[in-house]
Parts: sequence; structure tokens; C-alpha cells
Amino acid sequence: MAECCLVSGRELAQVLGSVRRAPRALTSLRLAYCSSLKDASVLSMIPALGPSLKVLDLSSCMALTNQTMQAICTYLIHLSVLRLAWCKELQDWGLLGLKEPSDEPVLSPQLHQEVDNEAPDPQEPSSEPQGSSLLMLQALQELDLTACSKLTDASLAKVLQFPQLRQLSLSLLPAFTDMGLVAVARGCPSLERLTLSHCSHLSDEGWAQAARLWPRLQHLNLSSCSQLTEQTLDTIGQACKQLRVLDVAMCPGINMAAVRHFQAQLPQVTCIQSRFVGGADLTLTL
Repeated sequence: MAECCLVSGRELAQVLGSVRRAPRALTSLRLAYCSSLKDASVLSMIPALGPSLKVLDLSSCMALTNQTMQAICTYLIHLSVLRLAWCKELQDWGLLGLKEPSDEPVLSPQLHQEVDNEAPDPQEPSSEPQGSSLLMLQALQELDLTACSKLTDASLAKVLQFPQLRQLSLSLLPAFTDMGLVAVARGCPSLERLTLSHCSHLSDEGWAQAARLWPRLQHLNLSSCSQLTEQTLDTIGQACKQLRVLDVAMCPGINMAAVRHFQAQLPQVTCIQSRFVGGADLTLTL
């Protein structure tokens, strides 16, 4: 039902929210761009979806908040694909399974203390389903958090620990830094597709630590990562020998000479997007 922008969720909740009437073998639910969808409707239908659901796409359902995130982590622990791109109200608290304080900002010293002391660990027998963190979804193979712009290293470094994860998108996260990058590399060593475009705080130093932890990478998008230079290309070329597709378009610190050297280093790379590298003038000439 993607792009059914007039669907508010009330009707869906009536159909899917009833245990008696819910389709028991439903394996995929795609509600991307259902911009009228609210937490209340999603919360009413999620408990009835059950363990058969493997794919959930809520991309661009921009009204959804931490409540939906925590319901997903509580009831849909068998998901293999979760797409939440452009769900811009999601915050660190939602991914961590923590109660959001009403009188403090999202980025506060208390958050970092609670992350260290209270983030649920799926390996601990005492972990309870309520207040579940993203860590509960250990079957995930694809996760899309593109443009969930309120997320920071405080949560991403803690919850992105998925040994089976193959595809991850963290593009357009302004607070994602080298610290988060290295933590994700350690927690998700099986990644084959990684999209990090427009992450302006990522640097050569971060990739020097992260690249060696991703030997299976085949598709990598670093477009518009403004701090990266040819040093990152060299690092990736040495560590990611299975790479097939690379996008470094609009990276001002990378020039065409570095791109050509990279392609010579890894001849199996079949596609390199390198438009407007090196700080090329983007002004159209008529």
C-alpha cells in the first residue's frame, strides 16, 4: 500500500489489529509514503502481525515517533528487513528502548549515562520485551535509517550490532561521526551494501579504522562526504577487495587522479560514480 497517502491507518488497524481477522501468513507490509499514518494506528496493528512478518517498510511516514520504534522492537523481532527512511521524529531514546525524559533535550549527559548503564542486551536472559531496543531484531539483514536526522552516535554505536546484516543506509545523518562509523563496523561485520552519503563528519581517520572490518563490502556510497580525501580511497582499496560499485560523487577532497588510481588498484570495480569530484564548479554554463 505504498504511496497511499490518504490512508490514515484506522482502516488498516481494523483489519490487521484484530487477532481473529489478521492474515496469519502475512510476510511483508509496505506502507512507505503513507504520510497520514500516525503512531496510534501503527501501535494497534503491530501486535497482531506476528512472527511471520519479515519485511516492514515505513519509509517517509514522517509522523511516526519513538513509540512506533519500540513497538516494532517488542513485537516484530523476526524482521529481516526494516525501512524507516525519512522518519525524522525518531530519536536515540527510541532505538535504545529508553523512556524519553519530558524536561531534557535529546542530546544530554543523562542520555550518555543511561546508554552505558541501561541499554538492553539481547544476550542477557533477564532482558524483557517491554522497552526493547533495536538490538532485539537480531534477524535483520537490511536496515534503512536514511534522513532520521535526530539520531546520533549515542544510539547508533550501541544498537547497530547485527552479525547477519547485509545492507545498511545511514545517509543524511548530520550527527553521525567517526566514532559511530567504527562502532558500526565492529557490530555489523557482514555488510555488503553500505550507504553513507551526505555524512559530513566522516573523515579519513574513521575509515582508516573501519574499512578493514568490512571485507565483504560490494556496494559503497560515500557521495557528498565532504571531509574524505584520496587517503580514504587508498584505505578502501587495500581493505575491501570484493568491492564492485563505489560512489564518491561531489566529494571535494577526492580528485580524478585518485579515482583513476583506485580503479587501477581494484580492476574488478565495475562502476565508480565520480561526478563533480575535487570541488568541481557546479555552475551550469549556458
